[in-house]
Amino acid sequence: MAKPRILFFGYSQVGYECLSLLLERGDNVVALITHEDNPNEKIWFKTPAVAAREKNIPVFTPESVNTPEWRERIAALAPDLILSVYYRHMIGTKILGLPRLGAWNMHGSLLPAYRGRAPINWAVLHGESRIGMTLHRMVKSADAGAMVDQEGVDIDPRDTAEQAFRKVLPCARRVLARQIDALLTGTVVETAQDESKVTYFGGRKPEDGRINWTQTSRQIFNLVRAVTDPYPGAFADVGAARLMVWWLELESPATQGKRGQPGEILSIMPLVVATGDGAVELTKTEWRNASPPALQVGQVL
Repeated sequence: MAKPRILFFGYSQVGYECLSLLLERGDNVVALITHEDNPNEKIWFKTPAVAAREKNIPVFTPESVNTPEWRERIAALAPDLILSVYYRHMIGTKILGLPRLGAWNMHGSLLPAYRGRAPINWAVLHGESRIGMTLHRMVKSADAGAMVDQEGVDIDPRDTAEQAFRKVLPCARRVLARQIDALLTGTVVETAQDESKVTYFGGRKPEDGRINWTQTSRQIFNLVRAVTDPYPGAFADVGAARLMVWWLELESPATQGKRGQPGEILSIMPLVVATGDGAVELTKTEWRNASPPALQVGQVL
């Protein structure tokens, strides 16, 4: 009997790990639909295209699959099952309805919390202590379908988003490994999400890294670690120059007992800035767009 035909939508390291698992198992992956790498994005992860090309799996990178042409091409692939892992575009219901074994997504949060884009960055920004991966049925609304399985991991309050991502990454492969046979035989057990516990967040833009000094020191620290390298970073503008803040410290000898107007420079060496409830020491910074300005104690960023 022929093995079920799997159409894999995916990107990022999570997509690479999950597709690699299927290929190692010898599952019948008929094609990969993915994204072209963005030249403006720091690609710090393996992508599923690497795994697919090693096994001569066809790779497609359409701008949108929700066109008549691509719906026809996908229908012609005759998928029995669709699996989406960190694919960045919405897949229309006409495509989701094609496979007899359903369409399933691996989402980077412990649903129903953090539906939407960039869930790990948002979780770090909000100071969550635990994050995870959830396998769920794909429906019209993003990340809203019934859940099949999930696994979480604790993260440290000083972890960056990349460090958190690397901690949670193995959860996706383990969840898929537990459930893939049930997916391929149509025997998965689904649990509806608790709508009263849903949180949703949209995609993040570089501008979202602007520091609001009226926030608490902890909130600012969480922003910095959520968007620091390899992400676009947190920043404050000083005239034409942009001060990128790649790291800061909440508690250091230089911040003890320091208070001031939010954004006020309290010290130059080391660079200490007042927040809504205290002060932070900026320990790793970079100037962009213009020559570094001459900062002065008492100046407000």
